[in-house]
Amino acid sequence: MKSIFVVPVVLLISLIMSSCNQKTAVDLIVSNGTIYTIDDDFSKVESFAVADGKILETGTNDDILKKYKSETVIDATGKFIYPGFIDAHSHFNGYGINLMEYADLRGTKSTKEIYDILKKHYEKFGGEWILGRSWDQNDWAIKEFPNKNGLDELFPDVPVYLIRVDGHAGWCNSKALEIAGIKGNTKIEGGNILVENGKPTGVLIDNAMSLVWRHIPDISLEQQKKGLLAAQKNCFAAGLTSVSDCGVSKSTALLMDKMQKEGKLKMRINAMLSPSKSNIEHFVKKGKYKTERLTVNTIKLFADGALGSRGALMIEEYSDDPGNSGLQIAEQDYYDLICQLAYDNNYAVATHCIGDSANRLMLNTYGKFLKGKNDRRWRIEHSQIIHPDDFSKFAQYSIVPSIQTTHCTSDMYWAKDRVGEERIKGAYSYQTLLGQLGWLPNGTDFPVENIEPLFTFYAAVFRTDHKGWPAGGWRIDEGLTREQTLRSMTIWAAKASFDENEKGSIESGKWADFIILDTDLMTASPKQVLNTKILSTWSAGESVFEL
Repeated sequence: MKSIFVVPVVLLISLIMSSCNQKTAVDLIVSNGTIYTIDDDFSKVESFAVADGKILETGTNDDILKKYKSETVIDATGKFIYPGFIDAHSHFNGYGINLMEYADLRGTKSTKEIYDILKKHYEKFGGEWILGRSWDQNDWAIKEFPNKNGLDELFPDVPVYLIRVDGHAGWCNSKALEIAGIKGNTKIEGGNILVENGKPTGVLIDNAMSLVWRHIPDISLEQQKKGLLAAQKNCFAAGLTSVSDCGVSKSTALLMDKMQKEGKLKMRINAMLSPSKSNIEHFVKKGKYKTERLTVNTIKLFADGALGSRGALMIEEYSDDPGNSGLQIAEQDYYDLICQLAYDNNYAVATHCIGDSANRLMLNTYGKFLKGKNDRRWRIEHSQIIHPDDFSKFAQYSIVPSIQTTHCTSDMYWAKDRVGEERIKGAYSYQTLLGQLGWLPNGTDFPVENIEPLFTFYAAVFRTDHKGWPAGGWRIDEGLTREQTLRSMTIWAAKASFDENEKGSIESGKWADFIILDTDLMTASPKQVLNTKILSTWSAGESVFEL
């Protein structure tokens, strides 16, 4: 009798061993998580396996652990996992340069506070120029543009150049104006030099900024490299694994490519090209360029300026500035030329459009080339104020509205003053824009706004500031649902750059770019969303940030 039982036990052990040996070895297993895949069904799973940087399979804990083995198994202990966030509109390289060279003026409440920051910045760093970024007169008690006088008193012999938060106005001292040769009668197309008593005040709008900008020494190559890595570090800490960088030069695109191939720059980047001759010759005329981490398939244009500096191009004059209807950055012939070039070389076009006139201008311009439904994915960046007659043109020509939901909650305090009661109904209308194509990409526009994607989510869903004002949300009917918002920050952002088959969701065959959070964004209260912690960020199955 004894031998009868021995044989089955031995066979059982043998079968178990054989079963274990038949498990497929993978590089990483993530189990026991609440995993939002952001697939077509918005489904949730518990576990997934990663091999060669990509998702091999998703499923239940039992499914994955029975089929796969790995030396690295992450027990998520029920934590919440999402695809890595994708910022569909940012200035990644510019943000890195800011980190290296610029005094941070964000959130300052007066010119005096700015002067104090600049004095400390210059004492610490010195330099040929004093540079700063992110002042906003709308945050001051007196909501008027500053002048050069205070800067002149502090820095009579050192040029000062301070960029407004939106990047569409500059504030400088007399030394900078002197170097640039700017006088009271200086004119420039697509720009404005503010003048008082026949003399420039020191504030330059849109294209006028270039008159000073061209005299500022370029950042060194080593500093630029450090800036890109510093920007990447902050992005990973915020849960970003991909960004679109809007308005990139040839040299910067090549530097990004080199650093990525060296394994130093792991951020996935959609580099939108500035329309320079060198970019057109090196990239556009040779067709799209794509690697595992770099996508180059878009030309970035500007139609107008910003609402905060009253450079946004409006059909009618500003409600709070009679006689001013904003600035058109270039002539129609120029936009036609670039659009034809992009169309002929199968490139997309992405154009900055804030005002209703700018949006109409580019919707109609795109329409001349696209003619009807298509899959070119030409984009309107910001799509901020749309005339009621023009919303349907997005659907008519398959034009993608690219939005930044934090602009809504940053501008809501004063936007109605700029455009009035009627036009504000067509502003920041994200639900209406979503209805045109059924999808839209979302981003931050950092460093114009803060880098955090969680703020993007908060603004889209709740449409209040971080103190909860206004109660119930500003024009909440145009807010997005939680699911829509998550899609706009992941799979739809990937789709905008033709990368939806490689990233943007946790599905088999896609890059294992994901984040682990301590909070469920699908159920969290507004306060919980703001207090959410990014526990870790992963790119191609590699940990690139841990709290």
